[in-house]
Amino acid sequence: MRVSEAVLSRISCRGFRSDPVPGETLRDILRLARQAPSGGNLQPWHVYAVAGRRLQAIVDDVLARLPEQPHGEGGEYRVYPEHLKEPYRSRRFKCGEDLYALLNIERTDKARRRLQFRENFCLFGAPLGLFIYLDRQMQPGQWADVGMFLQNVMLLARERGLHTCPQEAWAMWPKTIAAHLAPPPELMLFCGVAVGYMDPDHPLNALRTERAALEEFCTFIGT
Repeated sequence: MRVSEAVLSRISCRGFRSDPVPGETLRDILRLARQAPSGGNLQPWHVYAVAGRRLQAIVDDVLARLPEQPHGEGGEYRVYPEHLKEPYRSRRFKCGEDLYALLNIERTDKARRRLQFRENFCLFGAPLGLFIYLDRQMQPGQWADVGMFLQNVMLLARERGLHTCPQEAWAMWPKTIAAHLAPPPELMLFCGVAVGYMDPDHPLNALRTERAALEEFCTFIGT
C-alpha cells in the first residue's frame, strides 16, 4: 500500500471485528512508528499496549463508573478550548451531527446519544487498546512529536490491513486507568487508540468527515 493510499483510507473506525491483532504485527508497527521525528530526538511517547483480560478489566471498570460519573474523573488537560470559535466550532458540531445521523439518532434523543458515547469505552469492539502517555514536563512541541508518532502508528496499521480510532475520551479516566497500568507518576495520559480489523457492516464506518479546501488553510507566497 502506498503512503497516499494509507492516508486516504485511514478513518476513525467506530466498529471493529473481534479478531485479535497478532502480537508480532503490533510490535512491527511500533518499531517502525518510533522513526517519527521529535525535537532534540526526545522521543517523548510512552505506550501501554493492552489486550485480552487486562483490557477487558479496564473497560469493565470504566463502564461501571460511567453512570455515576458521565464526565469521567477529570482529565489532566483540556481537549478543546473552552470557547471554541469559528470555523472550528462548526466543524466539530457537523462531525457529531453526521455521526448520529448515520445511526438515526435525533439531537433530542439524549439517552441514545449517551449509549453511543459509551461505546468509546468499549473501544468500539476493538481487541487492542494503546494508551499513550507523555511526561508531565513536556511542552507543546513534544505534544506535536507524539502526534507524529501516532500518525505513523495509524498509517502503518493501514498498511497491514488494520484500522484505528484515536480516542481522547480516555483522558477522562486517568486515575482508573492508572490503577490498572501503574504508570510512573510523572507520566500523564494523553489518549487511547483502538486497534483492530474493521467491521465493514457497521454503519458508523461509512462516516467520512469533510476537509477544508487547500486555500482555506494554506497561504502561498512565491510558489
